[in-house]
Amino acid sequence: MLSSIIALISSLVLTAIFLPWLIIFMHSHHEGQEIRDEGPKWHQKKSGTPTMGGTIFVLAAVVSTLWVTIWQHDLTKTVWILIISLLGYGIIGFLDDGIKLYYKRNLGLRAWQKLLLQIIIAVVIVLIAASDGFKFGLYIPFVGVVDSVVLFTIFIIFWLVGFSNAVNLSDGLDGLATGLSIVAYGTYAYLAYKQNNLAILIFCMSVIGGLITFLIFNHKPAKIFMGDAGSLALGGGLAAVSIFLNRPWSLLLIGIVFVCETASVILQVISFQTTGKRIFKMTPIHHHFEMLGWSEWKVDIVFWLVGLVGSILYIVIWG
Repeated sequence: MLSSIIALISSLVLTAIFLPWLIIFMHSHHEGQEIRDEGPKWHQKKSGTPTMGGTIFVLAAVVSTLWVTIWQHDLTKTVWILIISLLGYGIIGFLDDGIKLYYKRNLGLRAWQKLLLQIIIAVVIVLIAASDGFKFGLYIPFVGVVDSVVLFTIFIIFWLVGFSNAVNLSDGLDGLATGLSIVAYGTYAYLAYKQNNLAILIFCMSVIGGLITFLIFNHKPAKIFMGDAGSLALGGGLAAVSIFLNRPWSLLLIGIVFVCETASVILQVISFQTTGKRIFKMTPIHHHFEMLGWSEWKVDIVFWLVGLVGSILYIVIWG
């Protein structure tokens, strides 16, 4: 337990040291986020805010996880898988953010390019897990455990790609995705502690440490955004943690807000394409509540509480 606290402090301090430097660097080079025209008009004033802050807390979490697990003689393949999931999706996001900044536009990698890279990272994780003798059995509610390598491989790819994009969709308001991720990773840290899984506990605490510092700079009015470098990484990391704690379905409740954000976009597209009508005023759903007159702080707090309630319910029922 002490080692996990040390990992948290390590990541917190590293982020605190390097994040202000990144903000200063981005300002001095006049690099900032281009706000998409499709979003709420009042978000345009955020244009130019430094982005790619996720690069710092992702690297801080990776460094802290590595040195603490090495110190504890617990640098297993599971740790490498978690690091690859966080760093791999973070690199995809970094490329996406970099293209946006370089070309001064809101679009980075093409959708097919991003998807292909996300799938490649997921396949690498599957191969590493297979080499470590990971049991490819998927529990399906009301059916039981299905021992199928093909089915579980498809599930891992879907889970990693799906939740990396789900957190990305949730990163639309100052501090929203950051706070939700602290709650989700905190819940998995508790579950890892209960299962005596030190490696995953250290990883989760390392991520939390970086996010705590990042939230200080990311809450409204944000001094820096995490960018895709942060949101894709956080989602991929969460999906990997849920899988390698053997609790994949837990993410549907622990990450309930991420699920709702994604579902709102899917339902909106289906409704508009089939009926020509929109269900929500704007998606992802956090923008819908903004259009209803909610302040960003109100949306943040309510959504954070929903995420916290989902996590508590999971722990109470299945923890």
